Amino acid sequence: MEFGKLALTASFACALLAPSAASAQKPYSVQTRWTVGGDGGWDYLTADAGAHRLYVTHGTRVEVLDTNSGKVVGNIQGLQGIHGVALDNAGKYGYISDGRAGAVVVFDRASLKTLASIPVGTNPDGIVFEPVTKTVWAFNGRSSDVSVIDTATRKVVATIALPGKPEFPVADGKGTIFDNIETKNSIVRLDAKTKTLTATWPLTNCESPSGLAMDQAGRRLFTVCDGKTMNVVDANSGKVLATPAIGDGPDAAAYDPAHKLAFASNGDGTLTVVDASKNTFPVLQNVATQKGARTMSLDTATGRIYLVTAEFGPKPAATATNPRPRPAILPGSFTVLVVGR
Repeated sequence: MEFGKLALTASFACALLAPSAASAQKPYSVQTRWTVGGDGGWDYLTADAGAHRLYVTHGTRVEVLDTNSGKVVGNIQGLQGIHGVALDNAGKYGYISDGRAGAVVVFDRASLKTLASIPVGTNPDGIVFEPVTKTVWAFNGRSSDVSVIDTATRKVVATIALPGKPEFPVADGKGTIFDNIETKNSIVRLDAKTKTLTATWPLTNCESPSGLAMDQAGRRLFTVCDGKTMNVVDANSGKVLATPAIGDGPDAAAYDPAHKLAFASNGDGTLTVVDASKNTFPVLQNVATQKGARTMSLDTATGRIYLVTAEFGPKPAATATNPRPRPAILPGSFTVLVVGR
């Protein structure tokens, strides 16, 4: 009798748990699209989970969206050609890499007013806030160096030479920063306290590494490469642990610590989902998104992923002066894709 009760109880418990487990394994898909409109290209986007905001760099301005409604709640204008947005850990200030201006622009996150423009290197691109030293690191694509900004004084306190053209950076929250070096197919490690480069690690079968994400607890880096490859790298040793296959033309990576998943957003119109809970790092899904949706940001509060793209016209013919022409962006078609499950 007791055994029967235990069996019944166990069966009932399993029945209760089954829907939750099944729900956790639902596939990702595009849930909705938010039309932003306007003209011009774009680069990185940054989700502020606590404030329910999404910052999207769009040509010469930053579009600010409410992630609950998808509505544009404001924008930051007067910029020249922007790449990324970094946010401090106090919820007060944001920092924009204005590549064409050679500057980092500081803005107030409550009012969206610009407060300062700090000259840095040539064409600042990737940008990250480092919480231990409270510094902002602007990685300059054309001068192949990084400008370190003291957020208290809003001045550059160091410039560190890099071995090649930098791409996207990440901070580990403990005083170390990592960045992809696109022209050298490698990752560099930097010490935020001493403001020095401490290691350069080669990547495996990785051409032009761009997007970079980090599992801070597990000490692993996820870098996406041309050639349809992601490199999973041990953040302590620089050893490449795995090279899962991803889509073509990636430009961003993300990591979801709640579900132990790594993502690659690919220009071919796919989002690759990698299971980072297993040592083999299997690919779980290639989500159909939209052509050109190669940059993204993860909302850690909801687990949703935001990507941006637009509709394109026909690709022009290649010329001697422009051997890789890009198709024109159709006006008014700039869109945020919301992916979830």
